[in-house]
Amino acid sequence: MYQLDIVLKKGNNLAIRDRTGTSDPYVKFKIAGKEVFRSKTIHKNLNPVWDERVSLLVETLRDPLYVKVFDYDFGFQDDFMGSAYLHLESLEHQRTLDVTLDLKDPQYPENNLGSLDLAVTVSPKEGDVKDATMLLRRNWKRSSKYQSMRLSDVHRKAQLWRGIVSISLIEGRSLQPMDNNGLSDPYVKFRMGHQKYKSKTIPKTLNPQWREQFDFHLYDEQGGFVDITVWDKDAGKKDDFMGRCTIDLSLLSKEHTHKLDLPLEEGEGVLVLLVTLTASAAVSISDLSINMLDDPHERHQIMQRYSVWRSLHNLKDVGVVQVKVIRAEGLMAADVTGKSDPFCVVELSNDRLQTHTVYKNLNPEWNKVFTFNVKDIHSVLEVTVYDEDRDRSADFLGKVAIPLLNIQNGERKAYALKSKELTGPTKGVIFLEIDVIFNAVKAGLRTLIPIEQKYIEEEPRVSKQLLLRNFNRVRRCIMFLINTGCYINSCFEWDSPQRSICAFVLFVIVVWNFELYMIPLALLLPLAWNYILIASGKDTRQDVQAVEDLLEDEDEDYDKDDKDPKPGPWEDSRDKNHILEDMLASWHFEWIRAMVDSERKGFMNKLYAIQDVCISVQNALDEVASYGERIKNTFNWTVPFLSWLAIVALGLATTIIYFIPLRYIVLAWGVNKFTKKLRDPYTIDNNELLDFLSRVPSDVQVVQYRELKLDPNPSPNKRKKNNPG
Repeated sequence: MYQLDIVLKKGNNLAIRDRTGTSDPYVKFKIAGKEVFRSKTIHKNLNPVWDERVSLLVETLRDPLYVKVFDYDFGFQDDFMGSAYLHLESLEHQRTLDVTLDLKDPQYPENNLGSLDLAVTVSPKEGDVKDATMLLRRNWKRSSKYQSMRLSDVHRKAQLWRGIVSISLIEGRSLQPMDNNGLSDPYVKFRMGHQKYKSKTIPKTLNPQWREQFDFHLYDEQGGFVDITVWDKDAGKKDDFMGRCTIDLSLLSKEHTHKLDLPLEEGEGVLVLLVTLTASAAVSISDLSINMLDDPHERHQIMQRYSVWRSLHNLKDVGVVQVKVIRAEGLMAADVTGKSDPFCVVELSNDRLQTHTVYKNLNPEWNKVFTFNVKDIHSVLEVTVYDEDRDRSADFLGKVAIPLLNIQNGERKAYALKSKELTGPTKGVIFLEIDVIFNAVKAGLRTLIPIEQKYIEEEPRVSKQLLLRNFNRVRRCIMFLINTGCYINSCFEWDSPQRSICAFVLFVIVVWNFELYMIPLALLLPLAWNYILIASGKDTRQDVQAVEDLLEDEDEDYDKDDKDPKPGPWEDSRDKNHILEDMLASWHFEWIRAMVDSERKGFMNKLYAIQDVCISVQNALDEVASYGERIKNTFNWTVPFLSWLAIVALGLATTIIYFIPLRYIVLAWGVNKFTKKLRDPYTIDNNELLDFLSRVPSDVQVVQYRELKLDPNPSPNKRKKNNPG
């Protein structure tokens, strides 16, 4: 028995794995195929200093220490940065040795990937063999509760942020022209540690106006760096780099908005930003036995903080949500041993926290409490269960999405896990208890500002099923308009005399007595009518069933594609070109090879251009269908809070138009529009109506957020309808 004491000192000239010319390295130690140590992550550094110590008990020195370095990528698979072996048998006992390990990639051994500096001490272990064996198991057996608790402490410290960095991207000035027309299509990428944000693209301009706002989490009290790069969007080929700049947050004072004019390095022009550092929100991770809402005194204080009397204080602080992640049952077996190593990730917009891992268990118990600040009451809480894999990205096990407005406070509930697309069931259930406390006035006011965009979103892809689904959704919206037109026309055609007489009398009365305030008043009528129908037990929301059937068919198509994969046009074209290249190489016709290469590039560029057009059509259909469905769902009381908000807004509009002459209303609106830029040159433009509709779920989202009935014998391959739980 030996004790192995290792000091991980630093890394030297490590490999670049990020676009910014740097990496976020961390180190893993393995002995006999088992992971025994993982270092902290050092962000944006190719010469990181860890100075971490670890003591290990090893039974024999025959097994070498396997050292691997990875680049941490939040939300994506971590990149391999090199590995090395340290042969323990060659080390002198009871003497600290400084060791430098040269990192290599086994697939490309000639590449230089930098080195690691370690200090290693090997000492024979004396004492009771039984006690030593127990210590060895504690160090090696990742499934033990001791290791899980240690990892839990590490996760807690690494995840909690100490402040918020609020960034408003205002505009760019005199940027570098990158296209043949003397203009550019610029967009901006921001990165702070593992957090990333990408702005929208402004076409054909050198002086773009973005007017976008987003927040990053500040983990280091001393500040940090925000790396900014500007790119020119090019369809069908690689985007052009236009310049970079950096914000040193340690130079900015807190609780104050700073206007920054940042000149671009390696390019031309200036970016204009507004940056504000604020104190940390009330975010926390705790054990089940320690949580604030179970303390009557703390709960009373929080209720007072979000009372109606404090509605105009700190409008961004809408409320607080506490999530108790209790346990899961009957999870899918992701490992060859028939077990899984599950951990749970809880997300609210861009806030993301996770539990520790419970090893080799299909019925894990986490018993953790997560607390988040609520910035938008229409946010959706996503709870995802993953299987931890030591050398690759985690495997998906199941997911649930719960709108905050659907939560019943204090109710411990079992949620059936869904697939990644949230359209069908997968194996297992998760037990959660959630409490939401919020201020309704703040929540209503925040509904009329732009919705927060998620930093990490999957790149859009061309999908036959998705294109067909969006086309059918648009067709349903158009058919509704056509049927409404036909119904109105039938009144003119006297198909039903009784209906035509009623319509004629109503038309005469309305036109004779028409006033402008009757327009918002008329919009209140369908809201009131549907409310009466729902109160009397009649459901007006049956159309969602059609979308649910569409999603089920789509799932079946995905399953068929998974079982019987077919090569796409890109793969097919690559295969054909490779065959041609091999033939030409064997004949040594180098000039013909060059011609084929140029033709292939031209063909691939055309394919990528077609793909971009298909994605644009797919997204346009989705947007049109979503707005139609959201208008319908507002009147259908799909989200009662939003329907009541619509009633308040329409009632207020009716009152204002009734008592105030129209000329004064138009005059006030025009003066506000003309002077808005003068009063606040850096204001972020928005449309309150579109911001309101963005909070109303589309039919697809209604199906995704609907709870599944618990199945006593769930099967991941069995597709069922998503009946409400």
